[in-house]
Amino acid sequence: MAGAGFILAINLFIAALFALAFFLVGVSNRADKVAPFFSLAYVFGILYIASEFILPRQDYPQFAYTAGFAAFLGAVTAVTLGVARRYARPLPWVGVGVIVIVSVAANWFGYTLPHDTVERNLIYQTPYAVMQACAAWIILASRRRQPIDIGLVALFALSALQFLSKPFAAVLLGGSGDSTYTYLATTYALYSQSLGAILQVATGLLMLMLLVRDMLVEITARSETDPLSSVYNRRGFEERAAPGLQQASVPAALVLADLDAFKAINDNYGHDTGDQVIVAFAALLRDTAPPKAVVGRLGGEEFGVFLPGANLAVARLLAETLRTGFAAQSVAGLPPFVRCTASFGVAERMDGESLSGLRRRADAALYTAKRDGRDRVAVAGDPHADAMPAHPLAGTSLAKSA
Repeated sequence: MAGAGFILAINLFIAALFALAFFLVGVSNRADKVAPFFSLAYVFGILYIASEFILPRQDYPQFAYTAGFAAFLGAVTAVTLGVARRYARPLPWVGVGVIVIVSVAANWFGYTLPHDTVERNLIYQTPYAVMQACAAWIILASRRRQPIDIGLVALFALSALQFLSKPFAAVLLGGSGDSTYTYLATTYALYSQSLGAILQVATGLLMLMLLVRDMLVEITARSETDPLSSVYNRRGFEERAAPGLQQASVPAALVLADLDAFKAINDNYGHDTGDQVIVAFAALLRDTAPPKAVVGRLGGEEFGVFLPGANLAVARLLAETLRTGFAAQSVAGLPPFVRCTASFGVAERMDGESLSGLRRRADAALYTAKRDGRDRVAVAGDPHADAMPAHPLAGTSLAKSA
């Protein structure tokens, strides 16, 4: 077996491994719509490599030549579409379709050109370069600049350049053979297939790392997100709010909210309607809170909004906006005349205060709002005055209906 043929056999094995790896990633995460594109790309790669072995044995090789070209073009096209899906860019179906049709037709007729010419090789290699350049451009247009994104851009750009350089490399290395039968025995074939193997492995590894990282991010997000309200759960809330207290010179505030008479809603209208109330209130919090705010469901019908960079006046204004907005909002499952309300406790971070201390004072203010009649905002004052050794509603009739 010629050296290039041996490299082709290695490429076949590598392509099969990556096709299987991306398939397993897609199976393990059914919500992932990116891995199937990359798996398909390596399946096309397998077909292309198979055509390279079959081509010299064909009596009429023009069809096998064009089919092999189309298979590899399918591989780089699937990669480009997968990159577009991963980076949330519109899938360029029309542009891709035009490139594929024109390129396949050009190579069908280009087969009649002398085998070892720059013109024929340019017709063959340019569509691959265009697709790889498109993949690099899609990532750049997404404006994501993490190291792995930059690495992929560099890799796709390098791949595009190597495709464009191959027709000229063929000249420098003594040609690509005078026919499909002699191609695998040339130095150029060894160079081309070896470089292709390196780029195939590098691209596959980086894309696998990208998808695995996305899976880990998604798993982490699920573990820190409340599935009903789609805001952070208590763990996610505390993990993101705590860093906002590390800068002593920057103000911060906390708004705690508790739905009024929520047990009565569940008892009178059912838990499904109660869930709708939770969802409606969480949506109001997300839509009303500033972009940098941290919104979480801390348990049951209690919610929190951490406001980095906000003082007490800003936090109180937000709480009042939320209170009036929720009281005026209708909720699916409740009669039109029924309106839900919520009580709010607001506190601004004191010098050196921890998140637990800030929450304790906001919690005290919240219970003050409950005790004073609900559907209102209470503001925490001096931390010592807000100390509450016992539940503020203990022993009152409101404690049973809060």
